Amino acid sequence: MTPHRITPLSTAHHLSPRGTPSRREVDPGHAVALAVVWTVTRLGMLALLLVDRIGDTGVAGEVHALYRGWYDQLRLGAFPLDDVTWQYPPGAAFVFLSPAALPWLTYFQAFVVLILLADAVITVALARAGAHGAWLWVCALPLLLNLPLARYDVPVTAVAVLALLATRTRPHLAGALAGIGALLKVWPLFTVLGAPRGHTTRVIWFSAAASAAVLLTALTVGFHHTLDFVRQQSARGVQIESLGGMVLQFARKAGWRGEVRFQYGAFELTGPYVSSVARLSLTLTVLAFCWLALWRIRARRWSPATPFDAAFAAVLLFTVTSRVISPQYLIWLLGLAAVCLTSRHTTQRPVALLMVPTAALSALAFPVLYDEVVGGSTLGCLLMGLRNGLLLLAAVVSCRRLWRATV
Repeated sequence: MTPHRITPLSTAHHLSPRGTPSRREVDPGHAVALAVVWTVTRLGMLALLLVDRIGDTGVAGEVHALYRGWYDQLRLGAFPLDDVTWQYPPGAAFVFLSPAALPWLTYFQAFVVLILLADAVITVALARAGAHGAWLWVCALPLLLNLPLARYDVPVTAVAVLALLATRTRPHLAGALAGIGALLKVWPLFTVLGAPRGHTTRVIWFSAAASAAVLLTALTVGFHHTLDFVRQQSARGVQIESLGGMVLQFARKAGWRGEVRFQYGAFELTGPYVSSVARLSLTLTVLAFCWLALWRIRARRWSPATPFDAAFAAVLLFTVTSRVISPQYLIWLLGLAAVCLTSRHTTQRPVALLMVPTAALSALAFPVLYDEVVGGSTLGCLLMGLRNGLLLLAAVVSCRRLWRATV
């Protein structure tokens, strides 16, 4: 049986007289319930962050030390030079400098307030697009415990979510946000992958390229060492949370003579065959990009959810082939999964729901049982095996469902 082709009749009840999707009305009861749950869960996350006693390592330390150090450096008009921990595109400077907008607070306090504000923006945008997506975001993000409040990934996810939701009605804005997001953390550029063919694609892709070029030019003029992050990123090895790192951790238990070291701001594996595993990961990433390009060329059927589904599948592929797979990657995936659930036409519903147990397992791996993961104990290996197994399953199912629905 071939997938159902979207027809004008099947989408007519979503369209305004001008032919663009109309915004859904937010039920007042749902809005109040969503606001209550958001407030309660975020207070719980904030309490965990302030106590910061979960597991073997403090989550808030990255904001207090690393982000604050970058803030001091960036205020001088230069990106961190010869700092192996600086591995982010230059647009990330705006996030790390943003606490300056709240000078009456400490850097840590202002950073957390801005993260909560970005979280609220995502929640409101999703609620206006579809209740199911908003509920997934509000209820699943706390499964990552206090981690989302101490990383800069929530604002990046906010940019990507807004870009996707603007795809059909405001393509210029969607493209501009995608270009800005690409300079924040690269992966938001995938939001342009599933743009509807024809004029909309040209508008979105041109807007993305233009906004990225303008922002990069401004950063190059305003800061020194703007592209220094490329050298630091290329030097990264195989992190213990990645699929390759998980395999090597199991190999350690079988007698492989490797070890875990803290380098480049993360726990990575060193020893024989590690470089081969890193090259294999990069090769798989290239193959994933090739598959996405093939999908784009072969795709013929577009539904209102295709841009959402394509972005979600692309980021899943990027995640599972990465040499890193830090726990904050789940913030991205939860945001994209929530966007998919705003549309009744999505093919990704079961994949989106898979992100819930995956997020819970990620929180167990970091920060709850991170000492087990670093030590390569049986419990740590099994935990990473379950988490990464779910991510791999999600990527395969996501790509299969996207292909069958569109090609």
